[in-house]
Amino acid sequence: MVTMKTDPGWDLLNAPRPSTSLARVLEQSEHVKSLVEESAEALSSANKALKEELAERDAPPRIENALERSEAAESKVQEASQELTDVNRALEGEIWFRHSTRYGTFHDMLTGLPNRALFNDRLEHGLAQAKRHNWILAVMLLDLDKFRNVNSEHGREAGDVVLRTVAQRLKMGARGDDTVSRLGGDEFLYLLMEIREEKVVGLIAEKIIRAIQAPVAVNVPGGANTTLSIKPSIGIAIFPKNGTTVDTLVIGADLAMRQAKHSNTGYAFAR
Repeated sequence: MVTMKTDPGWDLLNAPRPSTSLARVLEQSEHVKSLVEESAEALSSANKALKEELAERDAPPRIENALERSEAAESKVQEASQELTDVNRALEGEIWFRHSTRYGTFHDMLTGLPNRALFNDRLEHGLAQAKRHNWILAVMLLDLDKFRNVNSEHGREAGDVVLRTVAQRLKMGARGDDTVSRLGGDEFLYLLMEIREEKVVGLIAEKIIRAIQAPVAVNVPGGANTTLSIKPSIGIAIFPKNGTTVDTLVIGADLAMRQAKHSNTGYAFAR
């Protein structure tokens, strides 16, 4: 997925991250650890060879003292290696924590899709690009018909399986610059970038409907396995025809979706 930029100094996904600098520190620390381990191994080999040599002959006290100091140095190097291991593990944990916290801020945890906040940011960038290059841009709002029946008849876990499957199918069908987002519940937002002709949007909507309507295998632990078929309703708002802001386009798509659901047409364009 490509993120569009209007301000090179700000982007929700590509802004400088604390975890990035920590990752560099971890990489450097791992390199130092490998050097320390190599040094410990070299000292160990040298001390072993020296011991074997001294065991075969009488050695002056200064040589024995040198061996003792070398063995003490070997022990300290090994301790340093262990301490570096502990530090690196702590760094890995901190990087994971920061990444997961940031990820959860801008993504839906059930499906892994961008959430509404990130979608709005992508749409803002998309609008700036569309205005600059005189492109057509489309916002789709997708709702799963009778989804409540899935939860009531098959359970919440079955509903989650359906939502994750729909999210995966939407992602697989998305083009490079498009954005698929979970709005909440059984609703999804779909940003179509750089559309040359409005009729193409209708063809994409039909393709999405076919993909989502394909049977979904629901295998829930402790429950009966079943296969479900879900039909979506899609509302479409076009920039600049139906709006020029994030809110007007999303509202227009929502109203069109309700019209599509009411008329049972699969999809409808905003008026």
